[in-house]
Parts: sequence; C-alpha cells; structure tokens
Amino acid sequence: MTRPTARVLALLELLQGGGKHTVMSLAERLDVDERTVRRYAVHLVDLGIPVEASRGRYGGYRLAPGYKLPPLMFTDDEAVAVMVALATATASPGASSAVAKVRRVLPIALAGQIESLLSTMDTTLPARRRPIPATDTLLALADAARRHHTVTLSYTAWRGRSSVRDFDAYGLVLHSGQWYVTGLDHETRETRTFRLDRVRSVRGLSETFTPPDDFDPAHQVLAGLAAIPYRHAVSVILRADADSLRRRIPAWVGTLTEVPGGVRLTFRAERLAGAADLLASLGCPFIVEAPTELREEVRVLAQRLLAAAGDVPTA
Repeated sequence: MTRPTARVLALLELLQGGGKHTVMSLAERLDVDERTVRRYAVHLVDLGIPVEASRGRYGGYRLAPGYKLPPLMFTDDEAVAVMVALATATASPGASSAVAKVRRVLPIALAGQIESLLSTMDTTLPARRRPIPATDTLLALADAARRHHTVTLSYTAWRGRSSVRDFDAYGLVLHSGQWYVTGLDHETRETRTFRLDRVRSVRGLSETFTPPDDFDPAHQVLAGLAAIPYRHAVSVILRADADSLRRRIPAWVGTLTEVPGGVRLTFRAERLAGAADLLASLGCPFIVEAPTELREEVRVLAQRLLAAAGDVPTA
C-alpha cells in the first residue's frame, strides 16, 4: 500500500472516531500539510464516502451523521480468533489499533463478550498446535471471571473421569497455545487449574465471589504445570547465579530455591534421560540430590557426548 493511500485510509479512520476535526489537527495527526488534508478529503468524497466540510478559520471535516462503513461479517468463532490473534501479537506494529478497528464493527453483545475475554486472559509461551476449546466455553468463563460470578463446570480429566463442580474463575491463561482457567474449586476448597478443551459445559450461577487481591493467574498456571505428578521427583543443586537461572528456567519447568552453596532446582520428570539433557543444557556445575538413578543417566549422557566429540578411544 502506497503512503498516500495509507494516509487517506488513516484520515477515514480518524473521521470514523466521530465529531468534527479541524484541518490543522488532521494535518498534525497525519504528518502532512493542510493542503494535502483537503486533497485526501476530496479522495474520500470521490469514493462515495460522505465527508462534510466546514469553512472558516476553524474549518474542518466530519463524516455525515449516521454514516457507518459496511460491517465485517464474522461468525462468533472467526471474531474470537481474529481478536485473540491481534491482542496477542505484541511484537506486531499496529496490533492495538487493529483491535480497536475490528471491535467497532462487531455486534454489541459479541464485542462485550470478547472484551471480557481480553481483559481476563494472560499469555506465556508462543502458541503450538493444541486442542481448541469451544468458543462458548471460552466466552462464558471469561465473562464469569470479569463479572466475578460462580459457575458450574462439567469437566473430563485426562484419565477420562468426569465431574461436576462449582467454580470461581479468577482468570484465563493462554500458555503455549493451550487455554487454562484457574480459580477456586468449591468441591476441594483449593485453587485449581483446568484445561478449557476438557470443559464440557459451563452454567452461570447467581452467586458472586471476590478474587484475592494479589492473585496472579499466569503464575498459578505455570506453577501448577511444574507440579504435575510425573514419575520422578528431581532435586538438583545448581552452582550458578539465581537471577540468571530464573531468566533461563521458566516457572512451569520447576521451582528454584536459593540454598547455601547454590540454587536448588526441583521438578518432576517422566523420563530421567530428559532430565539429564535439561541439566546439561544449563551449562553450569550441578549436584544431583535425587533420585540416585539420575546420576547414571548423567554418566550415560556424558559418555555419549564424549563419543560424539571423538574423545573416547575405541577398542
């Protein structure tokens, strides 16, 4: 898109915001002179857009009252997908203004639901291919989190066990392409985290709740993932600076605790060979506290690396 065309569209966007704009203010916003602003306004009129002009010292432009650009025809699923993608594109220039543009042309009810979702969600890692939760589940839980309304969840755990429970949704988190909801489980009276793709239904209740002031949904989800009961409980003393380790080891991998002589890393692992690979990748000395079988996996990895480097003589 050429710069003049982009600025003509930028002028239309400014006028879409409503009210009358002076030529001087438009020129400043578009970084052009006032004569160019007048030429851009003529372009819009030529395109059939009813731009009204007022003359005089404080003359300017506005769109004719009641004029609206044709609405975007999104389904609910498409609208949610577009808005979440734009809202999470933090490194993309213009993402925030694009969100505002799309929001203005959505139906009022859907726009309110999506606003609930964006205001209650956190993100962590870049997305990977994951099961996608139902749109109505996502929006219902987001609305409940925003309005502080208790819901009844029908949930299927990873082992296939189904349950129904009342739940206070404190917030939603998008982690590595997977949606989670975290909050108070009335059945256990504990803070729990649930995967949204495993939620079968959500029913709103009239009961309300007050979330803890210092509750961090993203931290809660990551800490919960680190505590998943994989087969092996690992404890290692790392000989490195605690701050540098925190920058390199995400909270969902394990827990770091400063101790005399280093930093203790505790985490769960399904495969000890994978735990050995992780420790080797950190590039710092370490002492294996538990389990003792991990020491043998470290020896095996060391031998494999030495052989790859050609330092182990062959028989």
